Amino acid sequence: QVQLVESGGGLVQPGGSLRLSCAASGISISTCTMSWYRQDPGKQRELVAILSTGGATNYAEAVKGRFTVSRDNAKNTVYLQMNSLKPEDTSVYHCNAQKTVPPYPSYRGQGTQVTVSS
Repeated sequence: QVQLVESGGGLVQPGGSLRLSCAASGISISTCTMSWYRQDPGKQRELVAILSTGGATNYAEAVKGRFTVSRDNAKNTVYLQMNSLKPEDTSVYHCNAQKTVPPYPSYRGQGTQVTVSS
């Protein structure tokens, strides 16, 4: 059974940093496109960062230059380093793994809360 477990969220002051982790089991992240989303209740989820199997990355305009997505295949874990955090970054962050072969199944974790506030 595939499981993605996020951790590393919490309360941080504006300008601070957090590193989120997404530990995968039942699936090899090296064979997946990995991504981080954020979503608030009642709102559409927003793609934050995406990391391809080949290492290419893409980021939402709102986080470019501040967030960095990376993976450690040996640990089967994906990370999201978040620097210079702003109150508008407050949200629940989820990681997502999508296989790159048909039928392209996709899996999502339960999420971790990030709150940026003074």
